[in-house]
Amino acid sequence: MNLTPSPFAPAEFPALPQVKGVRAATGSRGFYARRGITRDDVFLFVFDEGTTCAGVYTVSQTASADVRWCREALETGGGKARALVANSGNSNAFTGPKGVLKNEATLKALTDTLGVPKEECFLAATGVIGEPLADPNFVGTIIPDLASRLGPPDWEAATRAFMTTDTFAKAAGATLDIDCTEIGFAGIIKGSGMIAPNMATMLGYVFTDAAVAPDVLQDLLEDITNETFNRITVDGDTSTSDTVMVFATGASGMAPITSRDDPRLDAVAMALHSVCLELAHLVVKDGEGAQKFVAIEVTGACSHISAQIIASHIANSPLIKTAIAAGDANWGRIVMAVGKSLEPVDIEQLAIWFDDVQVAKEGARNPDYSEEAASAVFAQREFTIRVDVAAGDQSATMWTCDLTHGYVDINGAYRT
Repeated sequence: MNLTPSPFAPAEFPALPQVKGVRAATGSRGFYARRGITRDDVFLFVFDEGTTCAGVYTVSQTASADVRWCREALETGGGKARALVANSGNSNAFTGPKGVLKNEATLKALTDTLGVPKEECFLAATGVIGEPLADPNFVGTIIPDLASRLGPPDWEAATRAFMTTDTFAKAAGATLDIDCTEIGFAGIIKGSGMIAPNMATMLGYVFTDAAVAPDVLQDLLEDITNETFNRITVDGDTSTSDTVMVFATGASGMAPITSRDDPRLDAVAMALHSVCLELAHLVVKDGEGAQKFVAIEVTGACSHISAQIIASHIANSPLIKTAIAAGDANWGRIVMAVGKSLEPVDIEQLAIWFDDVQVAKEGARNPDYSEEAASAVFAQREFTIRVDVAAGDQSATMWTCDLTHGYVDINGAYRT
C-alpha cells in the first residue's frame, strides 16, 4: 500500500529527552514480508527495577488478547513494570485460544531471557484483526536477539516499528526540574485510522524517569486521557487494541511522589498532559487521508458531558467532515449535528463561528453573514468550529479531521 504523506508531517523526527532507566531495541519478524516490505515490526523496552506504570485500554467488547493480558498484569503486578513488547502487522485480536498461546509464548521468552516476573511484562499488537499466528512463539523467537542489543532508546526506530497506516513517526517530549533534578518525558504513538474517543484510540506510550507511585500515576493518566486521547476522532471507530501506558522509572533520583497531595505532582501532571495532548493531535493530523485539522469547541452546554456529546456528533459527522474536505462552509450541517445529539439546546440563541467569523446567531443565519469569509476559513489547513448552544455554562473541545477519498482508498486496500 502506497501512502501519501500527511501535509502535517514534520520535516524531521523531534529530539526527545534522555529518560534514565529505559533501554530498547527493534527488529523484524517479517510481518510485512508478504507485501514485499522489509522493515522493523517489533520493539522491546526494558525498565530498571522499581519502575511503576499505569494504563488505560479500549472499552471494546472484542478487545485483543494483548489488551486483556495488560489489564490483568496491571492489577496482579501492582503497577510495576520491567518490559514492554509490541508488534505491528497483526493485532492478535479475535484469535481465540491461539491468541492466548501467542502471549504465553512471548511472556515465557521475556521471563527466560530477562529474568523478570511475567506480571511485570506488557504486550501490544496492532494490525489486521482475526488472523492467528501459525506459530505461537512467532514474536517470542526474536526476544533473545532484541535483549542482546538493548541500549539507549532510538525513539524514531521504536516509533516506526509499530506504525501501520501512519505516514510519519509521531513523538513528543518534555523536561522539567523538580528539586534541582531534571526529569525527562518521551512519548511515542501510532494511530491513523480506527480512531474514536472511547479510550483508548491507538497505541501510545510515555516514558519518564520521574518517581511516582502506581496508584497516583494511574489516577493521573486517567484524568489526562479524558482531556486528550478521549477528545480525538478520525472516523468514529474504536479499535480492539487501543492502549495508552505511562512508565515511570524513578531513575532520575528524585524522591518519590506517593500522594496526590504532593505539591510536586502539579509539575509532573503539566508535563505529562502536554506530551499526551501533542501526541493526540498528531494522531488526528495523520488521520487516514486527512488534509485538514479542526478543533470543535462547544460552549454554553448544560453539563460537561452534554458538551462532549454535542462536540462528538459534530466531529464524527460524515456530512461535516466531507464538507470540510471540499472547503464547503455548509454551516447548516453543524445545526443538524447539534440537533441530532438530542442534548439540551436553546434554538433561539444558538450561535456558530468558523474561527472568528460568526455564521449564525440567535437561532438563525447571522445578518452579516459572508459566504466569502466563511469559505476562506474552510480553505485553511487548520481552523476552529465553535458552537454556543446557550443551555448552560459548560464546555468541551474535540479535535477531528476531514474525510477524503484517501480514507476510502487506504481502507479499501488495507489487507493488500
